[in-house]
Amino acid sequence: MKIFISIASYQDPLLKATINSAYNNAENPENLIFGICDQSNEPLDTKSFTFSDQIKCEHIDPKISEGPCWARKRVQRFYNNEDYYFQIDSHMQFEQGWDSYFIGYVQKIKNVGTEYHQKPIITCYPRAFEVIDADKEIFELDSQEKRALTLVLKEDSIFIKRCFSSQIAGITENEISHGYLIAAGCLFTTKEFVKEIPYDDKLYFYGEELAILLRAFTRGFSVFHTSNVPVYHLYHVVGDLKRKLHWDEDEEKERKIKWVDREKKSIDRLVSIVDKSLRGTYGLGKKRSLEDFKYLSGIDLQNEKILDMKKAITSEFLDTLKWDEEPIKSKLTLKDIINKIFKFGE
Repeated sequence: MKIFISIASYQDPLLKATINSAYNNAENPENLIFGICDQSNEPLDTKSFTFSDQIKCEHIDPKISEGPCWARKRVQRFYNNEDYYFQIDSHMQFEQGWDSYFIGYVQKIKNVGTEYHQKPIITCYPRAFEVIDADKEIFELDSQEKRALTLVLKEDSIFIKRCFSSQIAGITENEISHGYLIAAGCLFTTKEFVKEIPYDDKLYFYGEELAILLRAFTRGFSVFHTSNVPVYHLYHVVGDLKRKLHWDEDEEKERKIKWVDREKKSIDRLVSIVDKSLRGTYGLGKKRSLEDFKYLSGIDLQNEKILDMKKAITSEFLDTLKWDEEPIKSKLTLKDIINKIFKFGE
């Protein structure tokens, strides 16, 4: 069972360590295919890896980079019908057997048998790690928290950019929990995702996660959070390892289009998804509605209102849902019933 690992890296000194950790800690490393967009001044030396034939890498001059979503879309060109899609950041660490963990949970969820469980997305903001010795690739993993990390809205950053809000990690005691938000830097799902939710390079940074979530959710993908996720993320960078960011002033000097302009267009793009003016592949699907999202999240995106604060900023409602049952009961409108009657009579 092949896993395609998507990595969009921008000037990241830990890219090589991330690849090594994923490969060395996989139960079946021969099944990994790495797709990488390396936006850096010093290209990744793919031939230095003993498994270089499993790495598909494009080097990009950072001056011509157009942002993370643009890079992630380029990475998806390397996808070759692998069984699973795993999107991560370029500064991650892994526990032994992480690949079997994710595949096992995807299969466990799919085995429930309902339509709701057939296209699961397992996601979270992973636990943290600290750098001990970057050259020797020695890191300290913060593995104390074993519970499932959900995703909720950050209370003091709700609708800070029109329908966009910041997200933070929540906690649930359940081994598996339903969810309604995704983390773009830790997203494991089935092959259908790449085909049905191709990345939108019109997005920049803000709006990326919500846009992807809404497109996927309305096309029948379902979010799940699982306990003790064996992946770690570097959140606090200090000293020589401090990464340059796409929107840093020094990085922007030679670019005609500045990050503030890209961000505005990105938020406009997100709004066009929510108000349904954007149609087709990059708009909403037809399997589920924003009303379904509103029920799970307590968030009215179209009117930029929070209808249920506990649902929006805590995991309390998710705790009440049984992961192996459908959280959304389909409601047939009169129009649906009439259409079904006529279709049946044909």
